[in-house]
Amino acid sequence: MNFKHLHYFWVTARAGGVMRAGEQLHTTPQTLSGQIKLLEERFGRKLFRKSGRRLELTDDGHLALGYADEIFTLGAELEGAMRQAGSGARTLEFRVGVADSVAKSVAYRLLEPALSLAEPVRLVCSEGKFPDLLGQLALHRLDLVIADEPLSRRVSVKAFNHALGSSPMSFFCAPALRAQLKGPFPQCLQGMPMLIQGAASSVRQQLDGWLARHQIQPRVVGEFDDGALMTAFGREGRGVFMSPTVLESETVSQYGVEVIGRSEELVEEFFAVSVERRITHPCVAAITQAARGRLFRALGAPSQNRS
Repeated sequence: MNFKHLHYFWVTARAGGVMRAGEQLHTTPQTLSGQIKLLEERFGRKLFRKSGRRLELTDDGHLALGYADEIFTLGAELEGAMRQAGSGARTLEFRVGVADSVAKSVAYRLLEPALSLAEPVRLVCSEGKFPDLLGQLALHRLDLVIADEPLSRRVSVKAFNHALGSSPMSFFCAPALRAQLKGPFPQCLQGMPMLIQGAASSVRQQLDGWLARHQIQPRVVGEFDDGALMTAFGREGRGVFMSPTVLESETVSQYGVEVIGRSEELVEEFFAVSVERRITHPCVAAITQAARGRLFRALGAPSQNRS
C-alpha cells in the first residue's frame, strides 16, 4: 500500500472534499483524485461516492478513515517522541477514559494529581460509555478508565479494579424551589419536580429502591446521562437533583443552589480500571494515592437532614 495515497485520502476525507484538501496539500484536485483512485484500485473498494457536487464516504471509506486516523496520529506521536529524544526532554503520555456517568467535577479532582508529577505529563482524556472504554483499554489504547462501577467478571477484558473511594449523596435545589418544599427531608420530595441520573448510572438504581422504601413519588421531569447538564437544569429551578456529597461545597458555591438533605443509603463509588494488577504507572499511582488519601477520606458533611 502506498501511504502517500492513503494520506491524500485522509486529508480529503477530513477536509470534506478535494478542493479544500488540494489547498491544504498545495496540489491540484485532479492530482488528488488520481491518487485516491489508485488507492481504491489497491483496496478493490470505493472509498467515496458523489452526492450532488459533494463527495461522501462509503461504508468502506468510513472503515478506511478510522484506520488512517490511527496511522497518522501514531505517526505524529512518533515524530514528537523523536524530537523530544533529540532535545533530551521526556514527556509522559497518560491516556485515560472517563465513563460519561462520572460527574465532570469528580473526574477533574481524580485526574488532577497526575498533572502534579515532577516530570512533564501529557494528559489525553476521552469520554464515553464504560463498555466502549473497556474495549479501548483491552487494546492498550488507554492506560486507565475512571468509572462509577467496577469491571464485571462477566466482561471478557483482562483488567483489574482499583477502588478509589465512595461518597454519599446530597440533594440540591434552587432557592425558589426550596421555598415550595413542605415537611422534613426526604418526605418533602413527594410530588416535587425531580431531575435524576440516567438508567446507566449505578446510583440511579439505588435511587429507585430508596424512593420505594421511603414511599416517595416525586414528579420526574428529566433523566440525564450528563451530570453537568442535569445540574444546569437544577440551577434554573427545574427540579431537585442529587450529586456526590464530596462535591457539596463546590455545587452550592458554583451554582447558587441549596442543600435540602443527604442520604448515606445512596452511595456513589469510583473505580480506576487498568490492565495492571500492581500499579506501576506513575500517573495511576498519583491518582489512587490522592483519592484514597485526600479526596474521599474526609467529606466533612454535617450530620443533620440525613436519611
